[in-house]
Amino acid sequence: MTVTVDIWTDVNCPFCYLGKRRFEQALDSFDRSDAVTVVHRSFELDPTIPTDASAPIEAHIAQKYGISVAQVEANERGLAAQAAEMGLPYQTGGRDFGSSFDMHRVLHFALAQGRQEALLDSLYAGNFADDAPLFGDHERLTAVAVRAGLDEAQVRSVLADPDAYADAVRRDEQEAAALGVTGVPFFVFGGRYAVSGAQPVEIFARALQLTFDEQELPLESDTADACGPDGCEFPPTRR
Repeated sequence: MTVTVDIWTDVNCPFCYLGKRRFEQALDSFDRSDAVTVVHRSFELDPTIPTDASAPIEAHIAQKYGISVAQVEANERGLAAQAAEMGLPYQTGGRDFGSSFDMHRVLHFALAQGRQEALLDSLYAGNFADDAPLFGDHERLTAVAVRAGLDEAQVRSVLADPDAYADAVRRDEQEAAALGVTGVPFFVFGGRYAVSGAQPVEIFARALQLTFDEQELPLESDTADACGPDGCEFPPTRR
């Protein structure tokens, strides 16, 4: 028996970054991990943003929630502490926010090249670990993709054609809408069971086991941090 785990994410989403590591920790300790195929699917937190746009994340969050930049900075430090617990680097200042559409297109190209996992890790590092802005710059995106082992000329060709892999991105988003997905990360195990948010490692481990056991898995969407079109699901006081 083999199982596919589909994961809808957005590079803008810090909980997708954290959730990916927690899921990986569960998968690493799962005794049938060799029978699990992981596919990363596209979800844009804000599909209306122009692809060449970029803005500081602190200002974006402060405006969205009507809170101070100081509160945003405090929340970023909290996210950095969560990341550090899992050995993940996290820049608390200088990050930006923008359209992820071109990134999703390149991720579909990377899937065809067998490098999707590497590219997603490289994109997360570019956004959350590097001190240079990531969004709205094809040169920066190209460098991040090359760092993941993709061919530079091929990446540039994909980025130069706005239609390349665009349909694949939209299909993922349409499927997410059909499933009722409103926040990411969102995990579907074996096409049957759903887990929403950056859940604890134990929840992902249980989801994997129950999927192989073909038992009923309850939806865990109410208890984990996630990001959606209206922002990230944590109280403003934590910012």
